[in-house]
Amino acid sequence: MRIGTRKSTMAIAQTEDIARRLSVVASDLEVEIVRFETVGDTDQTGKLLMHGGKGGAFVAEIRAAVRSGELHAAMHSLKDMPGNEDTPGLVIGATLVRAPPADALVLRAGVSIEDIGRSGGKGFKIGTNAVRRAAYLRRLFPEVEVIHFRGAADTRVRKLDSGERQRLPGGGEAGPADGLIMARSGLERIGLAHRIAYDFSTREMLPAAGQGIVAVECAAGDWQTRSYLSLIDDPAAHASCDAEREVLWVLNGHCNSPIAAYSTIDGPQMTLTASLLDETGQQFIEVTHSGPAERPRELGRAVGLELLDKGAAEIIARTRLEP
Repeated sequence: MRIGTRKSTMAIAQTEDIARRLSVVASDLEVEIVRFETVGDTDQTGKLLMHGGKGGAFVAEIRAAVRSGELHAAMHSLKDMPGNEDTPGLVIGATLVRAPPADALVLRAGVSIEDIGRSGGKGFKIGTNAVRRAAYLRRLFPEVEVIHFRGAADTRVRKLDSGERQRLPGGGEAGPADGLIMARSGLERIGLAHRIAYDFSTREMLPAAGQGIVAVECAAGDWQTRSYLSLIDDPAAHASCDAEREVLWVLNGHCNSPIAAYSTIDGPQMTLTASLLDETGQQFIEVTHSGPAERPRELGRAVGLELLDKGAAEIIARTRLEP
């Protein structure tokens, strides 16, 4: 089986994990990892919207290789997969057990979360490329300066430590950064969990839909590959995948929309919370519903429709106006 992935340290680690899991359940299967350098990896300064969002930047090239038959499957971080559009001919064949979904704060030497909290963020520069994280950060620390900060996870931490200024889309520079907001699960995968200075609770910063879930995508008609992938699929993660991505589908949200969605399962019940913010973090809508875990899409649809009833479409429309 040929599995495609990005060349980043984190993506390769995730794909190697898939290969290990497959070797346990199907010892006769040979797995080859094929590395891709996507446009999102080569352009480390531009906004992802310029490349068609995360889907165009990190997913499109690898998906094309699956469709052409060059690959049997592709590894994606689920949060990088657009949930508001069809993917004709492709299905998610497996989702791995969900890693910790929360966001975390990494700080440069000499800065503490107490320093930032006392000032409301005034005088501090925090880097992120995610509009959701930026919106929640401004909500928590209204005086903070959020700066555009991209790159592979290990590269971002190196830039933070070295005090490197970040090039901005369209020219100019920002920084150096005092801290970065990153996914805890990603930092754990590349051995940098010790750099976490603060873990945001899901109440403080609701995760992106699918954050912490590794997805394996394959051709819908490739039943042999689908059969192998089903052996490593985690039903709880797949249910969360379906519920949270249904919210994105209902809202027709795009990569510049600060949308969050996170579900938990307790026995037969699933609880799903989703939110939408404007980019300042001041306008905030949040909805929570519970329902049968065996009907995750139905739950996601109910949550998404209530967000629309509360004005989500207007906020999303405004974010679409940004170039």
